[in-house]
Parts: sequence; structure tokens; C-alpha cells
Amino acid sequence: MPAISTLAELLAAGAADRPAIRAPERPPLSYGGLRALAERTVGSLNALGIGRGDRVAIVLPNGPEMAAAFVAIAGAATTAPLNPAYKDEEFEFYLTDLKAKALVVQQGMETPARAVAARLSVPVLELVPGAAAGEFTLAGGAPAAPTRPGPAGADDVALVLHTSGTTARPKIVPLTHTNVTASAASIAQTLELTPADACLNVMPLFHIHGLIAATLSSLSAGASVICTPGFNALKFFGWLDAERPSWYTAVPTMHQAILQRAERNREIIARAPLRFLRSSSASLPAQAMRDLATAFNAPVIEAYGMTEASHQMCSNPLPPRPQKPGLVGLAAGPEVAIMADDGSILPQGEIGEVVIRGPNVTTGYEANPEANAKAFTNGWFRTGDQGMFDEDGYLMLTGRLKELIKRGGEQVSPLEVDGILSEHPAVAQALTFSIPHPMLGEEVGAAIVLREGMECSERELRDFAAKHLADFKVPRKVVFVPEIPKGATGKLMRIGLAEKLGITA
Repeated sequence: MPAISTLAELLAAGAADRPAIRAPERPPLSYGGLRALAERTVGSLNALGIGRGDRVAIVLPNGPEMAAAFVAIAGAATTAPLNPAYKDEEFEFYLTDLKAKALVVQQGMETPARAVAARLSVPVLELVPGAAAGEFTLAGGAPAAPTRPGPAGADDVALVLHTSGTTARPKIVPLTHTNVTASAASIAQTLELTPADACLNVMPLFHIHGLIAATLSSLSAGASVICTPGFNALKFFGWLDAERPSWYTAVPTMHQAILQRAERNREIIARAPLRFLRSSSASLPAQAMRDLATAFNAPVIEAYGMTEASHQMCSNPLPPRPQKPGLVGLAAGPEVAIMADDGSILPQGEIGEVVIRGPNVTTGYEANPEANAKAFTNGWFRTGDQGMFDEDGYLMLTGRLKELIKRGGEQVSPLEVDGILSEHPAVAQALTFSIPHPMLGEEVGAAIVLREGMECSERELRDFAAKHLADFKVPRKVVFVPEIPKGATGKLMRIGLAEKLGITA
């Protein structure tokens, strides 16, 4: 079988009458229907002067239309999904930075993106939903001839996303059809997906995790993806019962919210068993992994991903091979290595920067030679994460290089401290962060969310940490919070947390 290198080829895998895109309380869209929709979309965009390489910004609510629009529009042009929650000035930045040729919004949906597009003279295309989940037509725009018509090729850019920009101006990451189809195939292979599988997607679809791990990996296996309106811990078990998925993928904060409701939903879990659960996009505390596996009586597969790798880089394998709590698994997509500061590759067991190369890795940030010079060394992409391989080839991450806390002459890995604090029976969530210090440069702080109905003092937690950690790693300040601040994709925000919580030097 020839290698799949475009989204059109990827969609060809599913049997015509099998469901491709599903949604609660909607009839499904079959593979035959999705392929026809994708072909029609190429024609309708070309008729509006939009072709290969042209940027189409997509501002749609989470759901089946967003999943179908991504797949269909990428077959003709370059998709740029944006967070619908952005404010006016954010839309202005992104639409300008992207040089968007059009903006797709849902008919009747209020969004500041409309006014911004009008101000910037970007044509607005209205997405009109059909009866089946994900079925749509596009209205609006003016007839024109595209520069590059026809279906997109392997080297065309399917998707552009911006980096999260926590410490700098967001960078544009272009991902080609080859990049995203290679990543989807790796994930489908890792998870042994078959047409019988169905993924319950609770991840936002403006994020690489939801787009590739939930949607494209399912479609590349001829399986189905069940598109929800977004994560909702109160509705999760109802969806599980009604839709009977075989798996779901989420970030740790979502898993932890689900875990808090698992006990009172034991009957649903027994009635709607999952084949496995997948966690990615942030580190899953070892205790949470064990608790989830017990609650769902299913393996929890932790994976390691980032936008620049079209999501997946490493993954824990399925049983009978071991899942190692606290480790992100074996290389599962690109080649993965550990690099020293001088650019040499380190042997197993040594700590250095995690680097990757392979068909799913971006060839570089757009129009940013300075960032690319820093990001690539000898053909390897530098992830900015620090880690090491254990004796079985499983990767252990020790932290983001820019998040390591430098206390005097010592380096503290926030992930290690998170892991220890999470083992305390009263702790539901822990996030270690740096506090500025006049003498030491930085000091260790921790934000803690306690389990429902449990109590614990700062002194008690510090004593607990001191039993397992060297003195310089023990948090000097512990703050108890009802919830830890999260980014738009559910990621916990370490950088700048001291300032957010009002903790000063």
C-alpha cells in the first residue's frame, strides 16, 4: 500500500458507509459523505479565488462542523483554526499575522472576528450546518480565480498554528499534509486503532491535540470521532453512556476533573467500558495515572506531544507492554534523542535536551530565521524539554528548560516536585513554580488544590516533601487555591504564576 501523504488520501481509508464524524444527538456523517464534502469544498473555495497555500482562518465552536471544516478546507487551502474566545485585538493580531485570505464563521454566531475581518477587508464565509454531524455548505465571498487551484499536495501546508507564546511573541508553525498524515498514522499505530474504534473528543479543535490525536488519527484508521461541544465534566459520563466510545484523549486537568466524578458514575463506567484512556500535552502525575486506571479498569496511555511535531513524539505502549507512570513512553513517530549543550547526542541514562527529527516534524517557523537558528541543530529540532531515557528506552521528562527553577547554584525540576506533592493523600493537584528571590535568584513555590473534604497545612506538606526531596527542592511557599490558572487548552500555567497569585520576592 503506498504511503499516505495528503488528507484526501487519508480519507480514502474509511469504508463509504461507515460513520466518520459523529456528535451527540445528530445523525453521523459517513466516510462517503465526508469525502464528497471535501471534494465539494475544494470546488467552492476555488470558485472564490481561494487555492493551495492561501490561508483560511476558522473561528467555529467546538463540534462536528469544526472537525469537518478542518479536514475539508485543508484539502484546498491552508487552515488556521483560531480560539473562538479571543478578543478583538487578538483576532486583529492573528488575522494580520496570518495574512488571511478568508475567515470562516458559523452562520448566526456572534464573534468579534466578524468586525475585525471587515476592518481588515478579509472576506467572511458563513458555514451553514447540514443535518448530519459535520455536514456543511459555505455561503458568501465573491467569484475569483485562484492562483493555485485543485486538491492540495503532500508538500502543501495543511495547517498553521501559533505557538502558545507564554514567554515571547507567538511563532507561526506551518505543518504540511505529509507532517499531519505521518503523525495521524503514528498515533493510530501506537493505539492499534481499527474501524471499530470511536474516540470521544473533548479537546478544543483549535489545538493540535484535538485536531490530530482525536480527529485525524481516527480518520486515518477508518474509525470514527465523536465531536462534543467541548470539555464538560458534568456531561462527560452522559456522553460516555449515550455514545459508547472505545477511548478518549485529554489533558491532565481534564482527566483530574473526570476522576473527581468517577466514583458516583461507576455504573456508567461498567456499562460503557473503554479500551484505553490517553493523556497528553502536559505531564500526568503518576498518582492520577494509577487512579484513572483503577477507576476505569483500563490502561492509561500517556503520550508526549507538541505543535512542532504535529503532536505526538513519544507514547507509552498498550498492554501487555508496561505503562510507566511518570514517564512519557517510547519514541512513537519521529526519532527522539537527548542532546548535550555542544550538540552531541548523549547515551541512555544521561540528562540533556530532548530533540526530534522525522516526517511529522515542521521544517521550521515561518519567516523567523532567528527562531529557526535556535530551534534546529544538525537537522534535529530542539524541543526545549529536558529529559533522559531509562534502560527500557522510555523517556522521562525532567522539565521545560525555561521552567527549571535556578535556586542559587542548584537546578530544581518543577515536574519532580509536582510528582512528590501529588503523592500526598490530601492533594488533588500540585503545580510547582518559581518565585523571584533577591539573593538566590529564584525560590521554589507550589500551588495546591486539595481533594474534596480533605485538609492539610503548609507545614504538613513541606514536611512530607522533605522526606522525599533534597532540602533545596522543598517548596518554601505553599499556597492553597480552589483551582490552578489554566490556558485556553487546559494546560496549567507555570510561567508567571507567582505574579498571578500576588507572590513577590
